[in-house]
Amino acid sequence: MKIVAANAGPRKGWNTDTIITEASKGAEAAGAEVERFDLFRLEKFTGCISCFGCKKEKFKGQCICRDGLKPVLDAIREADALIIGSPNYLSDLTSSFRALYERLIFQNLTYNKENPCCNTHPIPVLLVMTSNAPEGMYDGLLKNYQQVLSSFVGPTEVFVSGDTLQLKDYSKTDWEWTLFDPDAKQKRHDTVFPEECRKAFEMGERLVSRAK
Repeated sequence: MKIVAANAGPRKGWNTDTIITEASKGAEAAGAEVERFDLFRLEKFTGCISCFGCKKEKFKGQCICRDGLKPVLDAIREADALIIGSPNYLSDLTSSFRALYERLIFQNLTYNKENPCCNTHPIPVLLVMTSNAPEGMYDGLLKNYQQVLSSFVGPTEVFVSGDTLQLKDYSKTDWEWTLFDPDAKQKRHDTVFPEECRKAFEMGERLVSRAK
């Protein structure tokens, strides 16, 4: 079994990267092979350019734009499940996530009322979001992503890690970030975040069973 993990966060070793890594480890522990893509480290790519190439019968369900995202989209098409994650930037997921999301969804959209999706190989999805905002703040946003991914890619579960630690030491900056309590952030990171990593591992394991 093959699972694709797509990280739409830029910071190596931090929250999104860590959660995706733990979910991937869980999938591997359950016997799956994981192919990982870090979107911020790919060759240049864009979101959907509305060329409508994927609407031609010859390329039905396939994005034909050849850039850094092409290998990711090709791998997802052949995968048995998908882990995809992003931090929350300015009340939405990153532009890298949006680029992949647009092209992943649009290639399967038919504009046909009777059969709106041409995806013949639905796969389970684990959608991860990390955020320094409190958990629950973006439930509406995530519900929309969950519904669309479920409709055009496959049944989607959501994992959220909120109120995350952003810096190793808030005191060593020149910024007056009075919005946050550094001690509370660190305490949560030390006590709650390890439990979230454990949960992500378990969800990665479950993803394999969902794909069978």
